[in-house]
Order: sequence, then structure tokens, then C-alpha cells
Amino acid sequence: QVQLVESGGGLVQAGGSLRLSCTASGSILATVAMGWYRQAPGKQRELVATITSGGSTNYAGSALGRFTISRNDAKNVVYLQMNSLTSEDTAVYYCNVRGYYSATDWSDYWGQGTQVTVSS
Repeated sequence: QVQLVESGGGLVQAGGSLRLSCTASGSILATVAMGWYRQAPGKQRELVATITSGGSTNYAGSALGRFTISRNDAKNVVYLQMNSLTSEDTAVYYCNVRGYYSATDWSDYWGQGTQVTVSS
């Protein structure tokens, strides 16, 4: 069983910053990638940023230049530093981990989500 616990969401004014954290625990043998997705009201869940076990990163266009994803493998934590926030960033942010639970089988795991609200 795998648990992902997110923290760091909240209310911030436009132009402000937030740092999200997600701690993974449980039976993951190897992590392929960790990432953040978000879902705004009435919209589909979308990719924000991902980082592979090798450190390669991928960002949504809306996040480029404003958000930074990083990870601490020793602590099984993935972070999302969000700067220059706008009202368009208001959403529930979900942590995702893709990892192997056996030698050949992998799965996607999701956190419960953390609300980020940006006031204009």
C-alpha cells in the first residue's frame, strides 16, 4: 500500500508564492517519476510538472518560468515551488507517483489533493 501526503496549499494573493510538498510512503520498489497535477472547477485534471528518477523535468506551458519541481529521494518527497501566482492557478493540486510495486509491474498513485486559491 502506498500513501501520498500533500501539504503547503492555501490562500495567497496574486503575485505571491507557495511551496507544495508531497511525501510518499509504503511499498514502492522503485519510483519512475513524481509529479504534480491540478484540477480547477469545471475543468479536467491537467499536468503541471513531473520529474523522473533521473532528474529530468517536464512542465506545462503555464508553469514554465514560474514553477519549479524538485525531489528529495532520501526523504521520498517531491516539491513544487510556485511563484508569480495568478487566479488562473487556483485549483486542487494532486501529487502523483509512478512506481514499481513488483519487478515488472508499475502503477500510478495519487494524493488526496491540496487546495490552492489565488485571490486577485
